[in-house]
Amino acid sequence: MILGFIFFWPLGLAVLAYMIWGDEMREMFKDFKTRIDREFKGSGCSRRHRSYGYEKTGNMAFDEYRKAELERLEEERRKLEAEKAEFEEFLAELNRAKDKEEFDRFMAARHNARSTAPQGGPSNDGGYQAPYQG
Repeated sequence: MILGFIFFWPLGLAVLAYMIWGDEMREMFKDFKTRIDREFKGSGCSRRHRSYGYEKTGNMAFDEYRKAELERLEEERRKLEAEKAEFEEFLAELNRAKDKEEFDRFMAARHNARSTAPQGGPSNDGGYQAPYQG
């Protein structure tokens, strides 16, 4: 234990804290979980992800209305997701077009720079042509 504090003091400190307060901490977390479970027991939070998240109320007309509305909303969500995907494709195509236009402009500037460079005569660089830096 002493060597743990000397060489690995954070680990030794954690072991010491666990030895002193381990049981109390377990009880504290257990009490907290029990309190939370008791608080949310009647709210239906644990059942919310099944069958659109709600249990039947006993009023058949209301249950049918709620089911129809939830199905309508789910269909609307699917439509919005499809529109979002279309818009993302549109943006990707726009970016491709912009990139292509910038690349074409670069290539045209590069071609113009080469065509305006002196063409003949001996050179001291051994035929090396430096890349465009404009």
